[in-house]
Order: sequence, then C-alpha cells, then structure tokens
Amino acid sequence: MTTHKQKLELTWIGKEKRPRLEPRILLEDTALSHHAPFRRSDNDIYDNKLIHGDNLLALKALEQDYTGRVKCVFIDPPYNTGSAFEHYDDGLEHSIWLGLMRDRLEILKRLLSDDGSIWITIDDNEAHYLKVLCDEVFGRNNFLTNFIWQKSYGGGSKARWYVGLHEHILCYAKDMTKLPDFWLPPDPEAARKYYKYKDNKYNERGPYRLQPLATTSMDDRPNLRYPIVLPDGSNIWPEKQWQWSKNRVETALANDELVFTRNDEKVTVSYKQYLRDKDGVERGRKPVSIISGNYTQHGTNESVALFGLKNKFSFPKPEGLINTILECGTNPGDLVLDSFAGSGTTGAVAQKMGRRWIIIELGEHAHTHIVPRLKKVIDGEDQGGITKAVGWTGGGGFRYYKLAPSLLEKDKWGRWVISKKYNGTMLSEAVCKFMGFHYEPSDSVWWIHGRANENAYIYVTTQSIDQVTMEALSEEVGLERSLLICCGAFLGKADRFKNLTVTKIPRAVMSKCEWGQDDYSLNIQNLPMLKPEPEAPAKKVIKSEPSLFDDIGE
Repeated sequence: MTTHKQKLELTWIGKEKRPRLEPRILLEDTALSHHAPFRRSDNDIYDNKLIHGDNLLALKALEQDYTGRVKCVFIDPPYNTGSAFEHYDDGLEHSIWLGLMRDRLEILKRLLSDDGSIWITIDDNEAHYLKVLCDEVFGRNNFLTNFIWQKSYGGGSKARWYVGLHEHILCYAKDMTKLPDFWLPPDPEAARKYYKYKDNKYNERGPYRLQPLATTSMDDRPNLRYPIVLPDGSNIWPEKQWQWSKNRVETALANDELVFTRNDEKVTVSYKQYLRDKDGVERGRKPVSIISGNYTQHGTNESVALFGLKNKFSFPKPEGLINTILECGTNPGDLVLDSFAGSGTTGAVAQKMGRRWIIIELGEHAHTHIVPRLKKVIDGEDQGGITKAVGWTGGGGFRYYKLAPSLLEKDKWGRWVISKKYNGTMLSEAVCKFMGFHYEPSDSVWWIHGRANENAYIYVTTQSIDQVTMEALSEEVGLERSLLICCGAFLGKADRFKNLTVTKIPRAVMSKCEWGQDDYSLNIQNLPMLKPEPEAPAKKVIKSEPSLFDDIGE
C-alpha cells in the first residue's frame, strides 16, 4: 500500500482571497526629511527611509528594489485581542487577522536576504496560530525558536487567575542553512567573574578562563581520539574523545594554550579561552531563549522622556529589546525593516547602532512621534534608551516618503484613466515599476526612461506615436537593443519593427492590480462591514463619450 505524506496547513475563512496590490511609487517630502548638518564619521548613514502610508502597499512599493536585501525584519503587529471586533461574528476576526498577516509575511519573506531573519512579537491570543502560519510561509525547517520576552517584573495584584509576565517573539530564518551564528556583546560583569587568569598574552588578548578539552559528546569520531603527550613524557587519552583535532592540539601546545592539572593521579587537560580573539575582539555571548531586563515600563519611560506625559506612546517596545534583536541578527551597515513602526523605536535604535533602516507607519503618529523622535536622534538630542550604552552622539539622516496616489482613477463616465495627480516624471516612474523596469531616465537619450537590463529599455509618453516616430526610434535603438514604448495611442503597425514593442496606457497596466485601494490596514476597526455577495445585474449596453485611451490604429 502506498502512503502519501500529507501537507498540514492552517485554514481560515477567506484564505483563498488575495489582494491584487498596486506597486505604488514613493514620493519624498523634503520638508519632513532630516539630515545632520555635518558628517561625524565615514560610517554616517543618510539613505534611511520613513514611509507614511498603508504598510501592505508600502511593502509592495519596496519589492522591486529591495527583494533579497533586508538582513533583519522586526515587526510588532496588532495583537488581535478581540476588542476591535465587536461588529463581527465570533471567529471571523481571527480569519481576517490571519489573512492580513499572511499577505504581509509573504512580501517580507521576499524582501529578506538569504542569510536574514524575521522577528515577530505577539501575545498568547494568536501566537500559536501565527506559528503555524509562519511555518507555512517560511517553512518549519526555518523556524529558529520562540523567544520569551519578559515584559514586566511583577505586580498583577488585580489578576484573576495568573500574572502575565511575558510575550512571544517568533524568530524565523529565510534559509536556516545560511543563517549566521547569533552573538551578543560580552557581559562585563561575567568577564570579571569568569576570566580571572593572566599570562604573557594579557596585553593583546586579555585574561583567560579554563575550559575542558575533553568532550562527553556521543559522536563516534575516531580522528578526535588520540593521545596527548604530557610534559613528563607520558601519554593521556580522552575518556571518550577530544574537542579538537590533533593538528589543532599540537598548535595549542606550541603556543602554550593548554593547561594540565593533576588531582589524585588524574590529569585534566584544559585550554585557555581568552576574553579577546586573535583579532582583538572581545568574545561575545550567545542569546538565551528568555529575554529579560528590558520591560514595557522602560519603553514607557523612554516615551515620556521624548514626548511628555500627555503625548506618551501606548505600550512601546523598549529600545533595549530592539537592541538585543539587532545585535543578534545584524552587523553595522546591514538593512533593517519594520513595517509596523509605531513610535519609531526600531528606526531610532538602528540609527544609533549604525544600521540602515526602513520603517513604515500609516497613523498620524508618523508625524507627531516618529519624525520628531528621529530628528532628536540625528541631532544628538536623544539621551535616553541605548544612547549612552552604544556611545551615540548623533549623525546621519533619513528621507520621508509618502505613497503616491493610485495611478488610475475613474473619469466622469466611470472609466479608468490616468490620475490627474500624476505629472510626466511620476507617470514614467510608475509605468516602469508596473512593467518590471528600473526607473533610470537618461540625461542624453530622450527615449530612455528605464531599463530591464543592458539592452532592454522603456519609453513612456501620453502622446500618440505614429509610424514616422516609430521608424526613427527603431533606427536609433538599433538591432542590438530593444525598446518597450508605453504611449497614449499609436497609429500604424508596431509589429513591423523587431526591436520595438508598443503598448498603450492604461491598457498595458489595466489588469495588473486593483485600483484606487488605499487602505489594507491591520487596524481592524477601519475595515468595512462584511456584506453578502450581490446578485449579478442584467447586462446593459451603455454608450459613452470616446476616451483618449480607446484603441486607435489597431
């Protein structure tokens, strides 16, 4: 009998429905962008991004340029506590939340680099469903662990059954086989306690501690079982096996890095573990699965210090928690993404740690909290959080972006046409993104607005293209290159030219997505009421005025 391994998946109402997202362009508002007036070091980072707008549309906007480039994603999404769902049937809110999370997680996965990781904070209400959903999106084999974050240190006198002290941080790798080791900086207190021996290498490598060379590992590795010659000329064998190869042990002996201790006729072989490695870097420590010492109250205190008691942000994550995550998952210069920016903690911490960052926020607190906070960080005026611990004094900058409006809008006859809010530059960039081209307008060649590769280009115009223009373009493009022309209309036969492809706007992009949708918010209170499917209306023939973009010359 043949058996088939069944794939287990989480199911919910409406799982099969997926939004058809419009890849918007980003528009910078230079009045809200901010940069330090001078460089403090060669490592100052200025190209960070704060994006104001719906985070699902913003993630889609980033996809073309940032796929595979984000080293670490941290998100603190709405926890779906149920309080926002009073108008929905019991259980439906859970399905809505899962669908909204799935749509975001799939894009976040694409944005992650192969050696990147994602960290998601959540509470008990959805933690275990989110775990199964993440297993489906990222793969169970890429699950690292469920870190437990101790969010408070006591209290709970009003609790009925138990005192809730923790939340969850689910951590997944993009590809576990490529995920680097996680390290935290050394603990100075532990260094003083455990590294207490000195030798002639102290000035270069600091103190050392003794670690047993023998291992109790049950792995049967014959190459790790051999005798070591003691100073008196006798041999010592491991009870099971050594941790190091014979060549490495011989090198350690020659460098005076092994210590032999005799106790009651028994000899123990230890190696010197120095505080600093051979490059002078202090030995780090591994993170533990229970993260403590950075509580919600710390985040609240930081918020009060930044914004005042009346304007403090509700339940912000403390800077120390984000610092721990970024120490584990990134190195200086790596790119960090937070698509639920809240009060901007991730951006502030990443800036202070020398990481590049992109944060996204839809709410008005992007202006009331995030922009003022990041300005203080860059100007060196934020003395709270991790500032002193990392020695931050200011520097760098960020650019503020908003999402462009939908490319198409309905005219007075109810037909989709190019939005009047788009100028020529915006249109060229938007069409490039829709058609899979990078927007790179040439200063010298008028018909190059973007490129797909070294030989494939795109030209965007709302004007009509006639046969004479196409002949001239074909000659300029040449046989070694190709040009996609997106125009308002064209006259003649475009298939006469092997190096040209002609298509019309908006027909070229009409079926690619849903238009005019500006809010895919996870703020469930803003969701429309669920309505029954309407019956299909009888077909009617409606005559209307001709459009600029009706088919011409085909």
